[in-house]
Amino acid sequence: MFQRVDDENLVEQPLGYWERNSYMLAITDDDFDDILNNFFDRISEIEGLKIKEKQELSESEPGQATIEYEGEEYYIGFYPSEFSLPEVYLHGNYFFSNEELHNLRNAKRAFTIFMKFNKDSQKSYHLQLKLLYKSVKNIIGVMDESAEKIVPAKWVKMAAESKVAPDANDIFTVQAIYDEKDEVWLHTHGLCRCGITELEILESDKKNYNNHYNLISTFASYLLDKKTDFNPIEDSAYVGILSNRHPIVVTYLSWTKALSYYDKDVLGGKKDREEGHNSKTSVIFLYKSEEDEKNRKLGNVTDYNDLWGDNPIFFISNEETARMKEMAMERFDYVKKQAQIKENKIIIKIALQIKDTDEYEHIWFELVEFNGDRFKAKLLQKPYNVDDIAEGDERWFTVNDVTDWTIYAPEFTVRPSTVYLLS
Repeated sequence: MFQRVDDENLVEQPLGYWERNSYMLAITDDDFDDILNNFFDRISEIEGLKIKEKQELSESEPGQATIEYEGEEYYIGFYPSEFSLPEVYLHGNYFFSNEELHNLRNAKRAFTIFMKFNKDSQKSYHLQLKLLYKSVKNIIGVMDESAEKIVPAKWVKMAAESKVAPDANDIFTVQAIYDEKDEVWLHTHGLCRCGITELEILESDKKNYNNHYNLISTFASYLLDKKTDFNPIEDSAYVGILSNRHPIVVTYLSWTKALSYYDKDVLGGKKDREEGHNSKTSVIFLYKSEEDEKNRKLGNVTDYNDLWGDNPIFFISNEETARMKEMAMERFDYVKKQAQIKENKIIIKIALQIKDTDEYEHIWFELVEFNGDRFKAKLLQKPYNVDDIAEGDERWFTVNDVTDWTIYAPEFTVRPSTVYLLS
């Protein structure tokens, strides 16, 4: 039974500067004067951007500008600084060559752009990447201070030149802290700058943390896509289905309230928050039934540890599905090129229309062959809601049917968001 226990009062601390605004640094060896000269002219080259007000960098103040981008107004600040690589920021889902790592470790300069995100966080993040890319001629990498990560220069170039915003998951990181008992504390960085809470899962473990990672990522993406504020007292989110078809319904509590539901020595407890993870961050809970949701009876995420099975389904919003489709189509030429290499296995997600509805089921096929602008693919799994096709059936499609794809190459796995690995 998941019972609340009495605890002393805990106080949420003010947001740090990297949480109030988004701070990102272009790591470079370029001369600072070269960066600052004609800075405003260079960012004016970004399609859809106009500078409304500007102020040059001074000895006491960062440079500033109010810009208009695609009909919205943003405030940005900028300044150069010395740089030393924090190795811990190299964690995550990005891959660096030995040469890239060498250059990052030897870089001595960085150019920071900070900005306040608007409601559309992915659009804001995309704009900030474009600003950095235009500002610095020779980018070695970008340090996202707000999300505590570093991304490769090739990824930055591809993202900045794309018409499609990066994945929601690129805006934040999910970090894992372990203890000697193999307990895992999962928590995000990068969400506060989007105007929402950071998220956490306590009492995870090495056996279950991958599913918990997917849960926290899915819920974070849900909150980023949500058009209205999420009220944890009144709202919940239906984010997936367990392998036994049981719904996954979650909410959250601020850490100051959530810790009273855990033992005082839990990893991520009060003693672990003296110097951080103590501002706007919340612990995820779940509702195990409609009755629990009605009565606001919270359950621990770990209550589902034996129920995940081999294939839990996590939902993707319609907005994210549409964005993924745009990116998959924009970069589909990589699939055509990689299909010529026989060692590669390629799977493609196709949108199959559900009979008598305007809805689609998105399902994976394995690529068989190309014929001009068409390709043949074999269905890899049984559909849930589409009756006129079965596992193993082969059909012809075009790029307009594609919503996602994955290339399994001998060296690595590539998706639309990671095609920088092939450049």
